[in-house]
Amino acid sequence: MDKLHGSTASPAPDRASESASIPGSDPGGAAKAAGPLARLDPAVSAVAGAMCNSASASFAKLSEANPGTAAFLRCALALVVLLPLAAVERRVRGPQSLRFVVTNAAAGVLLGVDYVFWVRSIDEVGASIATVLINVQVVVFPLLAWAFSGVRPMPRFAAAAPVMLGGVALASGAVGGGAPDGSPTSGALFGVAAGTAYAGYLFLTRMAGGGGHSASPVFVSTLSAAAAAAVLGGLWTGIDLALPLTSWGWLAALALFGQVLSWMLVGAALPRLAPATGAALLVVQPVLGVATATAFLGERPTAVQLCGCALVLLMVWALAGRRTAPAAG
Repeated sequence: MDKLHGSTASPAPDRASESASIPGSDPGGAAKAAGPLARLDPAVSAVAGAMCNSASASFAKLSEANPGTAAFLRCALALVVLLPLAAVERRVRGPQSLRFVVTNAAAGVLLGVDYVFWVRSIDEVGASIATVLINVQVVVFPLLAWAFSGVRPMPRFAAAAPVMLGGVALASGAVGGGAPDGSPTSGALFGVAAGTAYAGYLFLTRMAGGGGHSASPVFVSTLSAAAAAAVLGGLWTGIDLALPLTSWGWLAALALFGQVLSWMLVGAALPRLAPATGAALLVVQPVLGVATATAFLGERPTAVQLCGCALVLLMVWALAGRRTAPAAG
């Protein structure tokens, strides 16, 4: 879910030179991709990963677990699947370097924070709207790249970012009114906090790269995300393991589809796609997230909220899209 873009000295840079200018990017990532996922078409893999993740908000809401519990168990249950996968990968491909492990662990801390705030946002504004709000990361991500990597945002960023933030306010119901239940303003703030932490996660994982591994980076980041969610969630909402069987079932689905399959599929795809292509394909996730919550949870966003969602998705596309001008002559 990489949304990093930058302008360069050349008015029409090619995608290879664009990737080479970003620390941690790997134009030759396809050659180093590991395992059977590397043999999937990257576009198919990216869309499949986005589809797996699109129901995450609905699974979290259906579990009826508090934010700390849902975030922690999403990661902890995923580790049951990821541990053997990472162990097999280590035997076949060897261990990751310490730099990769440390960077992915730091990224996972931000991911755990993201999950706790995001589930709280779901409680306040609903699964459909929270799925859209998380995309505020496309505003934060370029700012992180500019601050720490020296990659300046595209000229369109200055115009698109305020429009997107306005869309966030409309989508949450903080402006224009939302659904009668919940708290639109706090829901929007929690969604923005989640998106900011998520942007930090994406930035660090891009810097780390996969190093030829697919399961190991996801395992390391999920392990540290579980720890971060346990601390933040434990202090804020508590961790409640005395859940009914149906809640465990929904959380297991969240862990399998929203954590294991989604991140492994997307992680295998993005190094082999141009950044703009990967970002555009992943817009499928919030669209399907809104549709899923509407169909299965009975959520009915207002017309104003749907307009806000459309604005957010339009700005995601605008910030992700990068059209290379044809060469002169």
